[in-house]
Amino acid sequence: MAAGLWIAFLPLAQLLLLAAVTLQRGGSFEISLQQLDNTSVKIKPAGPGKCALDVRGNKFYSEWKITSGQWLRFTFDCGSPENYWELVIERDIDCMRGPCPFGDVLLQPSGFLPFNKTFIWNVKAKRLDGLELKFSPFLKQVLPGETCPDQVLYNIGTLLNTNRVNIGNFCGNGTVSRIKVQGGVIMTLKLPWNSKVSLSGFKLEGRSSIQRLCIVESTFQTEGEATLMSANYPVGLPENELVAWQFVIPIYLRARIAILKYTTAKCERNFQTVEYQLPGQQPQELTPKEGQSVVLAGNFNLSMQGCKQYQQDAGAHNLHFKLFVQRPENEENVTYIVDLKRERDLNLTIFSKPTQPGSLCLICINRSKKCETNVTLVSGSSYTIALLCKNTENVRVTAVQSKVCWNSKACQMRPFPLVVPPFLTWLPILLETFTWKLQAPADTIIEIRSPTSKLKQHIPNQNQVCSGGYSYSINGSAPEKALRLGVFCLGGAIEKIQMKDNITVMLKTYGKRWINESLKPNLTLFFMPVIQEECVFSVIPDPKTEVYLQTPNWLEGLPPFTSVYWNITVPAKQVAQLSFPKDRMGVTCIQSRANIYIQEQRPNAEETVRREDQKLPRTLDLKHHFWVNITNCKPATNQQLSMQFRVKFVQKKAGLAVIIGVVLGGIALLSTIGLVIFCTKRKKKKQENQTPAVGVYNGNVNTQLPGKQGIFKKRKKNESHIYAVIDDTMVYGHLLDDSMKPENAEIGVYQPFTGPVSTAPSPPPIRKISKVPSMEESSFTILTDSEIYTFAHRKPEELQANGDVTSSANGNVGKSLLEENSEQENSEL
Repeated sequence: MAAGLWIAFLPLAQLLLLAAVTLQRGGSFEISLQQLDNTSVKIKPAGPGKCALDVRGNKFYSEWKITSGQWLRFTFDCGSPENYWELVIERDIDCMRGPCPFGDVLLQPSGFLPFNKTFIWNVKAKRLDGLELKFSPFLKQVLPGETCPDQVLYNIGTLLNTNRVNIGNFCGNGTVSRIKVQGGVIMTLKLPWNSKVSLSGFKLEGRSSIQRLCIVESTFQTEGEATLMSANYPVGLPENELVAWQFVIPIYLRARIAILKYTTAKCERNFQTVEYQLPGQQPQELTPKEGQSVVLAGNFNLSMQGCKQYQQDAGAHNLHFKLFVQRPENEENVTYIVDLKRERDLNLTIFSKPTQPGSLCLICINRSKKCETNVTLVSGSSYTIALLCKNTENVRVTAVQSKVCWNSKACQMRPFPLVVPPFLTWLPILLETFTWKLQAPADTIIEIRSPTSKLKQHIPNQNQVCSGGYSYSINGSAPEKALRLGVFCLGGAIEKIQMKDNITVMLKTYGKRWINESLKPNLTLFFMPVIQEECVFSVIPDPKTEVYLQTPNWLEGLPPFTSVYWNITVPAKQVAQLSFPKDRMGVTCIQSRANIYIQEQRPNAEETVRREDQKLPRTLDLKHHFWVNITNCKPATNQQLSMQFRVKFVQKKAGLAVIIGVVLGGIALLSTIGLVIFCTKRKKKKQENQTPAVGVYNGNVNTQLPGKQGIFKKRKKNESHIYAVIDDTMVYGHLLDDSMKPENAEIGVYQPFTGPVSTAPSPPPIRKISKVPSMEESSFTILTDSEIYTFAHRKPEELQANGDVTSSANGNVGKSLLEENSEQENSEL
């Protein structure tokens, strides 16, 4: 034996000899295959010619096949058989019935055999099993029919049902590092007769299901380019199939996708799409056009989805593109200092948010060579950041700051402004959100105040919208029933919000307008003593505007058994008109009751209550500050309690009592003037007669107050009623009590109420009754699981006995017109 060629398929831990091909003396060859090798060797004519295969003196010009366990010695009758014959070595690997020989697939020649050789590996696997071919060195994809410079060519295919699908042809010295397939693979390696290749150049490994036809991974270690095609090019991607490419690119380089050719098929169902996806981003659809160019930074994925095609003349769905990877051009490299040494509990996240393909930016920290698309900065340190991108408008920053009260004695009643740190307005980076996480101990509530401009609730369906440069989202953080209060902005009527739960306040910006609009602190945090109510809104509306308010958790409904209060201020000389857009609450309770409770903040105020099964009032006129309370029950499945109401104001009208008072006042004034004139004339006349002035008693005049005995009685003989000088107070003083005497009289000046209602008025209590009231006493009753509560109206006879006003059957106040107007007149004063 002068020389020999040994061909082996080697797992990682074992070398298995499959076939021996030896060159014997005299120019003869010998091939022997071991039993159970699942390997065959074919001696095939490479082209037309006159070189014959000689086997034991018999000459053959056709293919000769040797299978496992066989042995063959042969010669050729020409001097250069490599020009006329070739070897095809094929092995079947069944991964469906037993373990796969995963690992390196090696070629180990022990000599030189002058034939073109083709190695074929048929790897069978279950339909949902993934297989991975890992190449070293990397491969380069070429068009079908294109040859490689060294004539070493790889072809990779897979089976789809029973049809073979060509993934592509590949040469050496490229960027394709791995190819993943599903359900089996057919790997072919062609070597020329004079090739010195000794390794197959790939590993076979198992993977879980990839849920795609194939995934081609292309890895760039430096600048370069690659040409890639979709599977089955140019025949067309099989219908309804998905192929993908994964690109691994250094972060400091840029990738430009150039579309060379894109064709579509006629779809019967579904759509044909091409998408790219950056790490941490949502897929973005790409509409490929020939000549189109897209620039991306760092790693990304590209995918191509087929559709259900027509049976005839559907066309071909193909993609042919080129990827250029190079260093960025014309990108800004500006350095900024972010000093967080004086900040407490503040975290910043700076990230790239591409607005269009190719606009990704890199953020480098402290002049590090490792740059990322997303970095986080924490308080207590100072950072130097550099932004590598063409346009810094593609960079965003989000901030989160915690404000925690650990000691209620030290925190309560102190203001903590919620202000964006000024350095965030100096950076050329758009602040997207700034979030404050507010926490308080159990004996403390959180109060958010907006004393300057007050807050407006964003209610689009009522044309009450926030259209400025920023808005606030205020939400509770209770895990079971967190109250999401909604979106707010400045220019409204809500002065403060109180919550027992911890709160998250998020400022969201809309463009760069927020910088000029929020230079001053708009919200102030207070930690206040605990209250029983879960959530209280304090509302001070402008009399010239109408205000809409709505319950928290508007989209999903108020959580079960949750109660919310609104403390609404009514301006002087105004009447509030409260109305509801809906005529009912819109829920059916399966546990407890849902109700709306309204009461003015004045002594003996009437209460208006509606349950979920009752109609809501159209409009209520309220002359004093008032409470609105909405309480939810446990609604039936797929039902939610979401309520809105409106408050507007009208000018108070002068009542009948005011008119009567003015008339009586005028009559009294005229009577007084006439009396003074009469007395003056009498005095002058008596002085002229030089006789003492006498007091004349008129017995026909009634000098008694209603309901009282006269102080003076008529005297027939006693002349003690005659006076030398008449004093008005002596004549009419008996008609006045002490409070009405001139020295004690008060003019009609408004006296402000000094009671405790200015800052935190208590919500009206719910009174418990011991028996079920009759319809005459009350028509509104609240039922709970174990008790019955009512807002009872006293009977008319009870009110008259106590000196109170009477109540009508429908719950409205039934005062006499004169008393009501007199009370209104006094309130105006």
